[in-house]
Amino acid sequence: MTQAETFGVTASAARRIAHLAARESVPVMLRVAVLGGGCSGFQYNIDFDSKRADDDTIVERDGAMVLIDSTSLELLKGSEIDYVDEMVGASFQIRNPNASSSCGCGNSFSV
Repeated sequence: MTQAETFGVTASAARRIAHLAARESVPVMLRVAVLGGGCSGFQYNIDFDSKRADDDTIVERDGAMVLIDSTSLELLKGSEIDYVDEMVGASFQIRNPNASSSCGCGNSFSV
């Protein structure tokens, strides 16, 4: 299975990840995880991590690296992370085709 079939990173997200990672004192990668909870059943957790776990998949684009653990990857297959900068604010957003519904804020979903 290729990176594109598992999880995608837009050019905008890659630029922002690389920019933020360069500001850290140690080399870091963006970790995307799915946790139980949230108002719709699952919630996204996005944070920087300096260590790769044995079950992590690494998705790389334009020098930006994203880590996803194997359990989260099952719920994120075919998804894409984007960085959106709009008048109301800027944030990372995950477009997940597996989500049957999501909350208004976009941070939680159900399958």
